[in-house]
Amino acid sequence: MTDQPPLFTRRTCLARSLATLAAAPTALTPLTALAQPRAGERQAVTINMSFEPESLDPTMAAAAAVGEVTHYNVFEGLTKIEESGAIAPLLAESWQQDPGGLAYTFRLRQGVRFHDGAALDASAVRFSWERSGAPGSTNKARKALFDNIASIGTPDAHTVVLTLHRPDAHLLFRLGENTAVVLHPDSAAQAATDPVGTGPYRVAGRQPGHSITLAKTDTYRQAASVSMARATFRFLSEPDDQLAALRAGEIDLFFHYATQSVNRLQDDARYQLLIGSSGGKGMLALNHRRKPLNDLRVRRAITHAIDREAFIRTVLEGRGTAIGSHFAPTDAGYVHLATTYPYDPDRARALLKQAGVGKTLALTLSLPPAPYARAGGEVVAAHLAQVGITARIEKLTWPQWLAGPFKGQFDMTIINHVEPLDYLIYTDPNYYFGYDSPAFRELAQRHAEATSARERQVLFAALQRHLAQDAVNAWIFAPKIGTVVRKGLHGAWMNYPIFAHDIGALHWA
Repeated sequence: MTDQPPLFTRRTCLARSLATLAAAPTALTPLTALAQPRAGERQAVTINMSFEPESLDPTMAAAAAVGEVTHYNVFEGLTKIEESGAIAPLLAESWQQDPGGLAYTFRLRQGVRFHDGAALDASAVRFSWERSGAPGSTNKARKALFDNIASIGTPDAHTVVLTLHRPDAHLLFRLGENTAVVLHPDSAAQAATDPVGTGPYRVAGRQPGHSITLAKTDTYRQAASVSMARATFRFLSEPDDQLAALRAGEIDLFFHYATQSVNRLQDDARYQLLIGSSGGKGMLALNHRRKPLNDLRVRRAITHAIDREAFIRTVLEGRGTAIGSHFAPTDAGYVHLATTYPYDPDRARALLKQAGVGKTLALTLSLPPAPYARAGGEVVAAHLAQVGITARIEKLTWPQWLAGPFKGQFDMTIINHVEPLDYLIYTDPNYYFGYDSPAFRELAQRHAEATSARERQVLFAALQRHLAQDAVNAWIFAPKIGTVVRKGLHGAWMNYPIFAHDIGALHWA
């Protein structure tokens, strides 16, 4: 066994609203006061997000927005994923791995306390992981991470021994995602509304439909190193609302700014635009439980009907890459498969005819409020109309999307899956698009059990090709992330290997 080095690069370690919450809103510092701190007192920041999180517990909720608010800020995990994709120590100060890759020994950092003053120990880590892997758990990483845990040992208060059923080359990366954060055992049941973590911030106020405010906590082990005393996440999804807030100077950082509006801010000297990469996979998701979408020929026809490059030019202003499977160009071992089903309306019409689908095929296209979905829905509907498919557009709020399409109640939907290395969702027939392939599950099992790097590489490529050949969904784009930042704000990410905002790393010049 060898000691863990300070950092592992992503290339070696890698190969993403409950509007009726019972908690009453807490009075918040006025938005303008947070956005425009007085000279010499710039200790606050306001961040715009398009989606309001439906929960504050990232270990049980589905939306990436949950982690954007709480990950690294309220909750922490054993490892940390840096902007570069590198893995660094966080709650674990070091770790060791056995030669076979089946056992890891983590040494916890001492002096760590939860917001209520209780000390972090190994039992809290064991509790959190057992909770995430328990029957009925809704943790997004259950299949990829927690189902692979054979045992969790806690030989002393600051040591955790993790034993796996099979080696996982991505384990340290997975432990750095928001799905693996450590919760307080005494308050985990209330984490969705009243989270208690070990991070530098606590939730100080919440106004459903408007904002969430975090305040610096004095229980944090390195409180003196944290510059921002407060952070407010302001929820604005409409491009016009975002632009108005930008013009008014109310927001310091616009995350994943609506690309259709980017050019309108070029003349604003107060802000700068950062264009970075992400592990997102934007797609037209298809419900395999509904006819005729369970027909491979129909799914292939739909994929042929979509002009990916036109979508990227029109909807994303060119800020994206065409993809053909559920993998992003940032993934190590990525295979470019966008040409598997190139844009070909004639071929699409022929496949629909072979499948016995006439010109009267009508499907509902359900759209969440994200600008890429709303604008992209019109583009996709126009492309489908050219091959004889009528797409009836249904515009949903984010809670409606979670209660509808994400529960399997849909025909088609446009969505960007931001979680890295989440291909194991295709091994779950109960996942929202209902893909049921024993062959893919067997391939995924072989990949998980592979013992050599070469074998894993070959099988990783096979996983990508299998999904592409099955046209499980119509993948369209891997987006670039446009982040608009007020000049003078330092520490903001440009690239997003995961969707997280490390408020503790931000500071004003």
